Amino acid sequence: MPVPPSLPAARPTADLPVRRVGVEIEFTALPVSAAAAALADRFGGTVEAEDAHAVHLRGGALPDACIELDIRHVHPHRRAGAPRLVPPARAAALLGAAIGPFVPRELVLAPLPSDRLARIDEALATLNAAGARGLGGTLLDSLGLHFNIEQTEPDARRIAAVLKAFLLLEPWLRAAAAPDLAARLHLPPAYPARYIAKVLAPTYWPGLDELAADYLADNPTRKRALDLLPLLLHHGPRALAARASGKVKPRPSFHYRLPRAFVGRPGWSILPDWALWQAVERLAADSGALARLGAGHEPGQMIDGSDLLPG
Repeated sequence: MPVPPSLPAARPTADLPVRRVGVEIEFTALPVSAAAAALADRFGGTVEAEDAHAVHLRGGALPDACIELDIRHVHPHRRAGAPRLVPPARAAALLGAAIGPFVPRELVLAPLPSDRLARIDEALATLNAAGARGLGGTLLDSLGLHFNIEQTEPDARRIAAVLKAFLLLEPWLRAAAAPDLAARLHLPPAYPARYIAKVLAPTYWPGLDELAADYLADNPTRKRALDLLPLLLHHGPRALAARASGKVKPRPSFHYRLPRAFVGRPGWSILPDWALWQAVERLAADSGALARLGAGHEPGQMIDGSDLLPG
């Protein structure tokens, strides 16, 4: 029986740098305006309607937030990059009212320091008490939880290190984030095996342009658990944007997508899912471990990252 690969010892949570992290969380049942009102009542701030189905909360104890129906067709003011058949404002409002019972709402929070993420749990408890629901999915799709971890510097080596660490841990991350069949059905496709082999080669430390070109060649899609397209299109060559399928808004952040959010479960916390990302950060910081594990990696190999989780 092969010996499982050994991981570096976990560093204490306090040793990890504080990152700025934006969060996106999907839920159901509670109307957009009622969700914004509940958050404003709890955290303060000013409620501003963008349209009939998108409301912004600014200036309170929470980071700036948007609560919206998660479908572009009902937001007529967002015409840049939108589908051609965007209805006018009145028609969009009526469409949203008709499909609202079947479409998730999304809470989109501006970046805040990672050591303050527990504040978001308070917001989720507020939404739950106001009537927000969601136990991982609907009949049509999952209810997702996404982290947007800021990477404002065009640092190709750090981006590559995080990608290597994620690829090494991805089988374990997928099992941890989706422990049952219902969740696994909503996981994005894994990275292609040939791309994994290329990136995990110990000598693979490309510049930003090469890193972006290689990524686009094998992953011209948003459907990855670690979606690097927004980050690479922000820092890399603009000419590559035409090769990406689907809507891509360049932004300086790693987009880490988890398949299920549980706003309808009292006491549910985003912190265990954030801990999975911290395991990636710890491994990414150890270049020796990346080289050693990458050199011996086999397709689909499970590397248990439990020792990298916060103690």
